Amino acid sequence: MAIWKLDLLYLAIGALSGVYLRYKIGSDALFVYGVPVTILFINVLGSFILGLSMTTVQRFGLSQNYVILLGIGFCGSFTTMSSFAFEGAALLDAGKLLVGFVYIVLNVGLSLLGIVAGRALIILLAGLL
Repeated sequence: MAIWKLDLLYLAIGALSGVYLRYKIGSDALFVYGVPVTILFINVLGSFILGLSMTTVQRFGLSQNYVILLGIGFCGSFTTMSSFAFEGAALLDAGKLLVGFVYIVLNVGLSLLGIVAGRALIILLAGLL
């Protein structure tokens, strides 16, 4: 099988898995104190998975196929920047400035924390092996 076809297969498997999981988790909108937390949860979890998987690939010298499958395919379709931006803008448009600001800060801050936590977990586990 040609290399590009194999890349496309890994990408498709990862993307279909990620988008399906996002669909299942995101089917019900959940709000906490007016802050939409469903997309927040998806973005933070996706960031954690991305940090975990990319650090694993780097630490253990795994095939770039894992980057295509997990990083680009799964995490790319699972996390949802456009939904985050839409919900943030909708909150600001509705005059809910404080809630909108909290939502934006939580999405960016906790997603970065997810990356750091995923990396740290793999570094910790690698040290134990």
